[in-house]
Amino acid sequence: MVAAVSLFGIRHHGPGSARRLVEALDALQPGTVLIEGPADASHLLPMLADPAMVTPVALLTYAEDDPADARFFPFADYSPEYQAARWAVAHDAALRFIDLPASDRPGGSEGGAETDAAEAEANADPVGRDPIGQLAAAAGYADGESWWADVIEENPGSTPVFAAVADAMTALRGEAGTLSAYEAAREAHMRLEIARAARESDLPIAVVCGAWHVPALAAKTNLTADRALLKARSRTKARATWAPWTAPRLARASGYGAGVVAPGWCAHLWETRHAGHRDAIWLARIARELRARGHSVSTAAVIEAQRLGHALAALRDRPHPGFEELREAAIACLCNGEHALWDDISAELLIGSAVGSIPAATPLAPLIEDLQRQQKATRLKPEALERALTLDLRSDSGLARSTLLHRLNVLDVPWGRLADAGRSCGTFRENWILAWQPEFAVRLIENLVHGSTIAAAAAARLGEAMQAQPDLPKLATLVRDAMVADLAGATDAGITLLERRAALTSDGQALLAALPPMADVLRYGEARSGTAEHLAGLMPRIAVQAAFAFPYAARNLDADAAATLRDAIVAADGAIQLAQLASDIVAAWHASLRRLCDDGQVTRLVAGVAARLLYEAEVLGADEAAALLARMLSPALPVADAAGFFEGFLEGAGQRLLHDMALREAVDGWLVGLDDNTFVANLPLFRRVFAALDRNERRRLIDVVLGRSGTGARGYRLLPGAAAIWPAHETRVIALMTGASQ
Repeated sequence: MVAAVSLFGIRHHGPGSARRLVEALDALQPGTVLIEGPADASHLLPMLADPAMVTPVALLTYAEDDPADARFFPFADYSPEYQAARWAVAHDAALRFIDLPASDRPGGSEGGAETDAAEAEANADPVGRDPIGQLAAAAGYADGESWWADVIEENPGSTPVFAAVADAMTALRGEAGTLSAYEAAREAHMRLEIARAARESDLPIAVVCGAWHVPALAAKTNLTADRALLKARSRTKARATWAPWTAPRLARASGYGAGVVAPGWCAHLWETRHAGHRDAIWLARIARELRARGHSVSTAAVIEAQRLGHALAALRDRPHPGFEELREAAIACLCNGEHALWDDISAELLIGSAVGSIPAATPLAPLIEDLQRQQKATRLKPEALERALTLDLRSDSGLARSTLLHRLNVLDVPWGRLADAGRSCGTFRENWILAWQPEFAVRLIENLVHGSTIAAAAAARLGEAMQAQPDLPKLATLVRDAMVADLAGATDAGITLLERRAALTSDGQALLAALPPMADVLRYGEARSGTAEHLAGLMPRIAVQAAFAFPYAARNLDADAAATLRDAIVAADGAIQLAQLASDIVAAWHASLRRLCDDGQVTRLVAGVAARLLYEAEVLGADEAAALLARMLSPALPVADAAGFFEGFLEGAGQRLLHDMALREAVDGWLVGLDDNTFVANLPLFRRVFAALDRNERRRLIDVVLGRSGTGARGYRLLPGAAAIWPAHETRVIALMTGASQ
């Protein structure tokens, strides 16, 4: 005797669909429950009923030979498939998936026309992906759940729910055209699995699948033809496990094709499925969120919002207020008509930030298992929404958390990113922004080729990157990454490579660029258990090598090359100061900067920045600096050369003009001596130099230069015809300062 088969066409992640499905299963009492999903992962389905399984979670399948070829199948509390699996376990019913196995791959040995692109196109089909949502949109609904409730559930004249859905899907499929080969293969496989289950059991069989597939699974077809369709498909070894998912990734806006518009709203509908006054509960949640953000919301306003929601539903001929009506009522009554207030709470309210968790007994890939152990040890809980985390590296817990986050970044798993990289207040503090994404599980699986623990995989991956990296500055950055991730072996290997390659290069700019990451390594050595004695001896040698090499690279450069070298020199100078190198090394560095100032072939922008660094280090005295600036700004030199030196010397250091009269007089005399056309042509450059000054400093500089006191120049604006009112000196000074302030 062949068992009776009942098809339940559901809406993926539809709470109304899930509620009706549970009611139908209670009425049918099937002995077998078949669910749309990869057939070779059926052994994992019963784990959904484990009390330690907290949604949202996702079934993760991936190819053994290519972990990047991975797929997720998410489940939430309100997912009908999730409720079906739990029902089957609770009632001792047979339970399995019936869709194409995860090991299936498009095409085959016979060279079929199907490709991954065709599969992607089929999956991207909006009708097949969410047919109920499409029907809702056609009816003027923004949310498929509201359409389901109004048209299917609350309509007293409708046929039984799942029969009505099947009829609607039959009509919709008639308008959709020809199926892709991938979709046809999926439905053929599901039909074969249903037939097999019917032969194996006399008890009723419940098939839970996307509503789109119901007409195809109900149709009378030739099973031999279905087998022939699947025969040509290729297979590969695949694995499956459970992985935590996040509420934001259930939203369609995240790019998840079968997602819902508002996961938070769907969760509310499921949680209040047996409660009365759902609308009042939802509005109370909105009021609570607004109050938590400091907004005043009265109980009377909530009552008025509920009344408005019902009035809007009546105007639209809907049986009760849905998502759209309550949103509009909340904006009008609780947000005082201000959409900005609604936008402030909508992400948490409509999307949420929940991250699921999986049982300890779940079979996991080794790196995922290691990450869970370390998350528990460091007390770092994955969360979907961004949150700030400040770590003190002097504490064991802070250092352990930092090490884990840095190692994950090495593995291209950016759970955390440094919010102030390079700008932390001191060596011992790090500020992170954390946000967990489900696809990080796939990236961990991809890194299994490097090792079975996070530390081993990060060390191996960095080691490979170092061996393949010919660029000296990038190699130094990799060494720094190894150091801050507390990977001693990779750090030592990187330093050895750095020393070897530095000895073989004569590229002055590359040597300069290698100094900042090396200084960072030495700096982090103070806070971390690893030491960098070897690097402490290497950096001075590279600094001296750079000091001798880079002056020759500064000659006759174009504007872009000069700007790049200027930035490299400034960064290298900061690194030398940060590393606190020996005085003889610093003296050699300053000597190379002085050679730049004295070499007439060196591009003037570079010579200017070299002079500024010497002046700031007090190697160049105030009188000598003023004399050098006056010489470089001499009318005898081309204006372009003088402007380049002016920019290099003063950009970012304009404050010195407030306090150094000799420098100020040299600049003032040069600016006044320029003819009008030359001054106007170079005005953007001059303003850029003074842009670093704040408004008060610019006003003070105007007063100082013009010999005024108090705030006499504060009201000045360079107006048309100003040259006819003020002397040329005042006009030019005010033109510089007012332009810089805009």
